[in-house]
Amino acid sequence: MEKKDWQKKGLGHRQRLRDKFLQQGIESFTDAEVIEMLLTFGTPRTDCKETARQALKRFGSLPAVLDAPENRLQEIRGIGPKNLVALRFVQGVARRYLKQRIIGKKYIRSSGDVAEYLVHAMRGLEQEVFMVLYLDAAHAILDSEILSQGTVNVNTVYPREVIKAALQRNACALVVAHNHPSGNLVPSSQDRQLTRSLYLVCSFMHINLLDHLIVGSGAQTYSFADHGLMAAIEDECRSLLSHVAR
Repeated sequence: MEKKDWQKKGLGHRQRLRDKFLQQGIESFTDAEVIEMLLTFGTPRTDCKETARQALKRFGSLPAVLDAPENRLQEIRGIGPKNLVALRFVQGVARRYLKQRIIGKKYIRSSGDVAEYLVHAMRGLEQEVFMVLYLDAAHAILDSEILSQGTVNVNTVYPREVIKAALQRNACALVVAHNHPSGNLVPSSQDRQLTRSLYLVCSFMHINLLDHLIVGSGAQTYSFADHGLMAAIEDECRSLLSHVAR
């Protein structure tokens, strides 16, 4: 097949993908077709079908491909800097969309949306990060930010920085979250101790710490509140404060 014929065939295939998306939506795409479409944005005149298949085979799923480190992605033949821009750009757009979508919503009613945002923002990161969601008196979300970033499994969080950021936003309640790069959702003893410290400091400032969420490698999150740990920490802190007051 001559080069012009091959290019025409490739352009025709990409046009069919675009038409399929416009007519049937993303639900009609396989994961391989989604990856292929994204790769073609960076290299519009290159056949990306086999490259997309190899990427999916290497990493196992669409989220894993999007979360993969750049150096590992570029080990796949056909993926270069231009392709990476498209993959990283769609990740950035999705994160901004999910973050802005939760602003102003009541946390309790929108906990599913919050979890979706946290998973998308924190899953796949090689370093541990600590995020804070700031809420008003009615528990509507005012803002969110990554407040600190650590190493693979160590993240130093200073309660005073959390309180400082909360006061700057006039927040009356907080939800905190961090990721476990290992993928394990079970809270460590350090996670529990940090939550106790934050709860105590927040209570002194009349700020309500509602929950602590852990994000692993999948779509699920671990909630301290749902597992009764927040209630247990509240009881411990009340007992401690009453003992100190005597």
